Amino acid sequence: MKAWHFNGTHKPFERVDIPEPNAEAGKVVIDVKAAGLCHSDVGILEDEKWLANMIVPVVPGHETAGVISAVGEGVSDWNVGDRVAVWPMAELMGYMVNGAWEEKSLVSADALIAIPDDVTFEQAAAATDAGMTSHGAVMGTGEVKAGMKVGIIGFGGLGQIGARVAHLNNAEVYIAEVNEAVWDAAKESGAVKVAKSIKEFKEDELDVIVDFAGFGTTTADAIETVRFNGRVVQVGMGKLESAINTYALIMGKVQLHGSMGGSKEDIAEVMKWIASGDLSPTISTIGFEDIADGIGKLERGEVRGRLVAQIES
Repeated sequence: MKAWHFNGTHKPFERVDIPEPNAEAGKVVIDVKAAGLCHSDVGILEDEKWLANMIVPVVPGHETAGVISAVGEGVSDWNVGDRVAVWPMAELMGYMVNGAWEEKSLVSADALIAIPDDVTFEQAAAATDAGMTSHGAVMGTGEVKAGMKVGIIGFGGLGQIGARVAHLNNAEVYIAEVNEAVWDAAKESGAVKVAKSIKEFKEDELDVIVDFAGFGTTTADAIETVRFNGRVVQVGMGKLESAINTYALIMGKVQLHGSMGGSKEDIAEVMKWIASGDLSPTISTIGFEDIADGIGKLERGEVRGRLVAQIES
């Protein structure tokens, strides 16, 4: 079957043909219909730190949606033909086991989430990481409640969902995004203010700031902007190191939290909002053979919203 391989840092993704998986006990085989592309897929090509949590070679891709085509022994809750999304945290899909950039994926039955009828495969794929991670950061790690002032750094694949989720939960949303071309969309998502830098909201005394960019300076800016005893949630991994103002951190009693991934419940909640029509994340689609080119577009900042590959078996 068709697949892509990651063979190591500073090496391009390789288009390969590999054997199809067979259903194993406790697992199912999914015919992949949609597979997301993430900035972390750019990161694994550039920074050796990722290798500590990866096998090589591996099929990348941790945003998976498709249809069950085979069921292994002991699996009783799922059937052939079921439309499912995959919780990537269960087996660290795309890192420690083969991921979504293949025609068929072998997946633990414990990682499956049913896709609602009104949610497309492309939307479901985006919900499994961009949606899960955004919801987990805002509602979980950020502990956002109605009436809070919430800063969102970055209005890309994750930030657009995080901002909308905060708004849908009746928070007051402030968005920092350098790309002015998406400012109108940011305002339409419910933002009360949009600016290029989170520092422009210093006087607004934000309760929580979620950094979906993570380019070093954004982390530092968030710490210096959030209100006294406020919370900064770090999600973005644009850069894996940051120099921060520890004086501002200490004297402001700032709570700095890292947030990685989320739960199956986060994915289900995001798909519920999508099915209702209240959440409509911007998704750009490409073909399976265009995945490597898509990664290049992500790296150059040429993608609006979430990039998802459509896979035809």
